[in-house]
Amino acid sequence: MKKVLITGATGFLGKYVVEELSQHGYQVRAFGRNRKVGQSLENSSVAFFQGDLTKQEDLTQACQGMDMVVHAGALSTVWGPWEDFYQTNVLGTKYVLEACREAGMQRLVYVSSPSIYAAPRNQLAIKESDAPQENNLNNYIRSKLVSEKLFKDYPDVPSIILRPRGLFGIGDTSILPRVLKLSQKIGIPLIGDGRQLMDMTCVENVALAIRLALEASHASGQVYNITNGEPRAFKDLIEETLRGLDYPITCRKVPAPLLSVIASSLEFLYKTLKLKGEPALTRYTYYLLRYSQTLDISKAERDLGYRPQISISEGIEQYVQDYRKH
Repeated sequence: MKKVLITGATGFLGKYVVEELSQHGYQVRAFGRNRKVGQSLENSSVAFFQGDLTKQEDLTQACQGMDMVVHAGALSTVWGPWEDFYQTNVLGTKYVLEACREAGMQRLVYVSSPSIYAAPRNQLAIKESDAPQENNLNNYIRSKLVSEKLFKDYPDVPSIILRPRGLFGIGDTSILPRVLKLSQKIGIPLIGDGRQLMDMTCVENVALAIRLALEASHASGQVYNITNGEPRAFKDLIEETLRGLDYPITCRKVPAPLLSVIASSLEFLYKTLKLKGEPALTRYTYYLLRYSQTLDISKAERDLGYRPQISISEGIEQYVQDYRKH
């Protein structure tokens, strides 16, 4: 029985990875800061380890006796000071790599982000090799690019990097809840006709991809895009969710130049005045609304045997059914 450490195990994705791996015969050590959530994950094949990514000794200790590591822990917000992202996402990843080297780990799977591709233009079927060398759109993106570059210094750690796009599902506190709240307040914000294409991924499919990456003996040193493989128009995705909830559908067209100016101005104010929290609109969010962006997942399909098991519509239906209960 393989023993695997999962960082970020108490987060949205982490909990699904814990379930996927424990159900497929892995002995799981779930690493995270939240003791209450962590202990709720425990069963005969899952043990909780309370630790912090910014503390090297925690990761060194957590890796002892493990065969593999899934590094899913990160500070994942669109706004914040560089130091926070550097400590958690860059140094945290470096500490994971160091601990894996020391423990002679058989495999490390790192969950990075396709937000590194973000740019003010339409991009269709982006390949892994299209990643820019630098992208300073926000500090989260910058930290993920810097983290990925660390791996070249650890050729002795058999690693795979995944870039999963737009995770959603039951327990999601980010994408769908935010858009639903916004749609009820002001309507669905549309630039143009809202037909910009975007990729989403059911969180269960990402957990599957992580397991496949752990088990793909020949794919070490590779990077893979992960999505549901079914790009949809932004407007269609939101309308399908709202229909499922029996919510009114109101669209509000917003001129692109105005949104662009608002996003840039808000970012400038927050940086200059060192305001707490995050701007109501960032350039990253504006890019998501304004431009089509889809990922090519053929490499993951070919190398990992990745096939999404839950469709976007099935994922939305599951989310809607759960949302109605609360």
